[in-house]
Amino acid sequence: MKVAGGCHCGAVRFAAKVAPDAALLDCNCSICDKTGFLHLIVPHGDFTLLSGAEVLTSYRFGTGAAEHLFCRHCGIKSFYQPRSHPDAWSVNFRCLDPGHGLDLAVQQFDGRNWEKARAGLPSD
Repeated sequence: MKVAGGCHCGAVRFAAKVAPDAALLDCNCSICDKTGFLHLIVPHGDFTLLSGAEVLTSYRFGTGAAEHLFCRHCGIKSFYQPRSHPDAWSVNFRCLDPGHGLDLAVQQFDGRNWEKARAGLPSD
C-alpha cells in the first residue's frame, strides 16, 4: 500500500510503498527515546523523496553508521538511514499523513544494547 508523509513545516515530503502487515520498531536508544521516533522500515527502492532534499541536515553520533536527517526549518526527522537496515530507510510512522489506514504491531527494540538487539531482528 502507498503512504505519504513529511516533516512538520511541509518542506520535506516523501512517498513510500509498505506492506500492510509491516512491523513497527520502538527503539530505546538515546536519540529515539528522546524524540519518540517509531520506525517503519522501507527498502530504498520503495521510498521516494518528493521534496526537501535541499533542506535536510545530517547528524551522526556514536559509530557514525546511521545518518539522521532533519529538516533545517522545523527540526523534524521524518526519515533517516539506520545502521540496522543499511538497504532501507527508517520512516517515522508518526510523520505519515493521516488516513493511511495502517494498523501495525509494535515490536520493542533494545537500542541501548544495539549489537545484541540487532542479532534478533529479521534479515533484510
